[in-house]
Amino acid sequence: MSERAPLARDGAVATVTVTRPEARNALDGATLDALLHAFAAIERDGAIRCAILTGAGDRAFVAGADIKAMSGLEPFGARSFSEHGRRVCDLIEGLSVPVIAAANGWALGAGLELALACDFIYAARGAKLGLPEVGLGVIPGMGGTQRLARRIGPARARELIYSAATIDADEALRLGLVNAVAEPGELLGRARATADAIALQAPLAVAAAKRAIREGGSLSLEAGIDREQQLFGSLFATADQEEGMRAFIEKRKPVWTGK
Repeated sequence: MSERAPLARDGAVATVTVTRPEARNALDGATLDALLHAFAAIERDGAIRCAILTGAGDRAFVAGADIKAMSGLEPFGARSFSEHGRRVCDLIEGLSVPVIAAANGWALGAGLELALACDFIYAARGAKLGLPEVGLGVIPGMGGTQRLARRIGPARARELIYSAATIDADEALRLGLVNAVAEPGELLGRARATADAIALQAPLAVAAAKRAIREGGSLSLEAGIDREQQLFGSLFATADQEEGMRAFIEKRKPVWTGK
């Protein structure tokens, strides 16, 4: 387990903490490798039902990419770094279990891109969020232009990206970028309460719902509903569907097996 992104398990919930305090948790190659390792371990662990991603300390979730590490890159090296970050974000987005970003401080540039790959974001009051890359002569390179536009709409995404604006948590809530704002000392508790609620549900059904929403985002409404119906039907071949409906009829709590 890497010290840069340690993975902690507590029951059915896993927490990954980006831990690079000397650089405000900025992402470099080693930190991206640690995140790949942590989330691959979550995907392999059939007992985990939800994950939380946060940053160490109380100032930064992830303050961005490591600018010192990137500043001297040639185009090929820059593309390679971008692809490295994309692998992390794609892994998080495609994970079979939901991932909640708990943005406990600055979530800027690559940090916001990382949060956008999660299913949703909770932010601490006082957190700052933004994609300020054009102020450095570049653009987001880990999916930020695409995921932000899908999260808050193209027009609002253009405004934030073109102006390199940094917004606070309350403005991010108003725009629909984050789902909730909590006091700093309550943020992880809020995320954990939601994670615990998710962990109580049928895991195959949650995974199918995540897949339907993710795949439907690139489809027409009709095609998206077709995909939803395929996934709906497939769940009737699972033991969890039988257990869930039997438990409802018998007025008891279901016991999920993930099968």
